[in-house]
Amino acid sequence: MHQRRLGRSGLSVSCLGLGTWLWGQDTDEHEAKDTLTAFVDAGGTLVDTAASYGEGSSELVLGGLLDQVVPRDELVIATKAGLGTRRGEWGADTSRGGLLRQLDGSLRRLGVDHVDLWQVHIWSRSAPWQETLAALDHAVATGRTRYIGISNWSGWQTGLAAGWQSAVPGRAPVTSTQVEYSLLNRTVEDEVLPAARALGMGVLAWSPLGRGVLTGKYRAGVPADSRAATPHLGSNVEPYLDDGSHRIVEAVVAAAEGLSLSPAHVSLAWLLARPGLSAALIGARTTAQLTASLDAWQVELPQEIVAALDDVSDEPADAE
Repeated sequence: MHQRRLGRSGLSVSCLGLGTWLWGQDTDEHEAKDTLTAFVDAGGTLVDTAASYGEGSSELVLGGLLDQVVPRDELVIATKAGLGTRRGEWGADTSRGGLLRQLDGSLRRLGVDHVDLWQVHIWSRSAPWQETLAALDHAVATGRTRYIGISNWSGWQTGLAAGWQSAVPGRAPVTSTQVEYSLLNRTVEDEVLPAARALGMGVLAWSPLGRGVLTGKYRAGVPADSRAATPHLGSNVEPYLDDGSHRIVEAVVAAAEGLSLSPAHVSLAWLLARPGLSAALIGARTTAQLTASLDAWQVELPQEIVAALDDVSDEPADAE
């Protein structure tokens, strides 16, 4: 699998990353082991998790598989902080204390002394942004992480963070931004992606298959074994089951049939060719779902197909 530099940093990541949002919840440790094995065997290196995923269960499962499946140093481990449950209530906490407390918990659950990339999961007014960024500096200075990033920040927030960090020598540069990006959601192309390219930041795309909708599995309804059919995940998929999304999915399916590829291959190949993209994070629930997409990085779409997909997906998803 191709390895790409994360922005202008020296950190290299596999162009397809493994997302572990459902590990410890819908994906048990046995399925996770098979999934991680398949990912590593295919040349994957980037594994993304977060302190809030399953309230830490994702990190626990991943930590239990390190060295059992792959030596820790052969993976690029990325995690996030800033969201979670405290005193029984779910919310954001991007204060210095809250972030560093979550990072220390992540390290314990993962069983490591550092992560490769530590990201602020969300922009929040729960603390001054200067304090949030100072916590990232402290994490680098104390060896808890090698690189820092942000996640789900807007264009102006991205520019603010990168500019602040580069204003004073010794501050850790913001290496990456993680955002939702797919044929069903291209809003980051307006401001976030141009900002990231101008500032030398890598881009990690979560939900590159439109929360599973771009696989084509929902064309005839909601399958009983799908994510959308589960009570706790259905609301995550529902926004992309509208008429506008259906139009885009039909275009993807038509392209896939013409090229003898799967819709997932077409969707991922389109995304991986976007300027500035470092990696697409596949959050598969099962090993079969992951392996069906692992060779998408080898696909190069004809320019006329790319242009057609650009055109159909450039319209608002809810357009008539």
